[in-house]
Formats: sequence, C-alpha cells, structure tokens
Amino acid sequence: MRCPFCNSDDTRVIDSRLADNGDSVRRRRVCQQCEERFTTLEMAQLKLPQIIKNDGTREAFAENKLRRGMHKALEKRPVEADAVEEAVQRILRRMTKSGEREISSRMVGESLMCELRDLDAVAYVRFASVYHQFQNLDEFSEEVKRLQSESSPQVKRQQMNLLPNQDQANESPDKS
Repeated sequence: MRCPFCNSDDTRVIDSRLADNGDSVRRRRVCQQCEERFTTLEMAQLKLPQIIKNDGTREAFAENKLRRGMHKALEKRPVEADAVEEAVQRILRRMTKSGEREISSRMVGESLMCELRDLDAVAYVRFASVYHQFQNLDEFSEEVKRLQSESSPQVKRQQMNLLPNQDQANESPDKS
C-alpha cells in the first residue's frame, strides 16, 4: 500500500479490525519512511451479474440505480440511512450468492420491493404503484389491502420458521 503522504511503497499494518458487520477489514497503517499513520478499508470485490432489461437488452448492474430507486420511494419517510444501506447490501448479497451471470431486471425490482415492504409500507406502495404501473385506484387499493392482510415485518421476525426459506437452506446449520 502506497503512503498517501510521501508516496512511499514501504508501509506496515499495525492494526486490523472487521468493519461493516464483517464485510470489510479496517487496517491502520504506518509509513516506514515518513512515519505518518493512515487507515485503509479492504472489501471483497465481487462481480455482480449483468441485468437483462424488459426489452431484452443487457447492461452492467448499476448500484446507484438501486439506491436511487430506494431513496426515491423512501423520500420523506422516517427510515434511518443505516436501515436503507443494510437493505441495499442484502440485495447485493442475494445477487452475488445466486451465482448467475445474468439476471432479469424484474428479479432486482422484486428484491427491492421485498426490502421496501419490510422497511416502510408507504414506500413499498409508492414503489409498487410505479413498478407495476397501476392504471387506476382499484389496483392501488387492491395492493394496499393485500399489504394489510399480511403480517407486519416485526411479527414475521418474531415467528419461528417451520420450513427453511431459500437463504437459510443454502447456509450450513449452526453447531451450537
């Protein structure tokens, strides 16, 4: 690692710690030449799949589009920035875990809607109305009724799963 102060290549790690729930490593370094200290953040660089759009064209996945869609739906809603970032990271992990080279934009949209449903019901309905291109109030109220009939995210988290879901089935069981 090159020193940001003197540009020397001779640096040494003096401390390493996990950051971002274990998704990255924070390293404290010291330059052997100028003796300045600095911090680096190391993260795995995973290749996300290509997105197949509805018209059949393909494009590179753009994380900023995902964030922009989520922020637009959550505009002026009482949701913490950390919760939004965690939701984005869950979507990204799901995409990389799939192992697919290409995924449909519909899958990304459905993942985003799932996360929004758990974060904020109003934001979910906002996004769903645009995503599903609601044409009238009946479609809108139908979605609201369906949402009201489901258990709240808090209740779902407190309930015990009888059958493992897709994410849990792929992970190894805990040995406690």
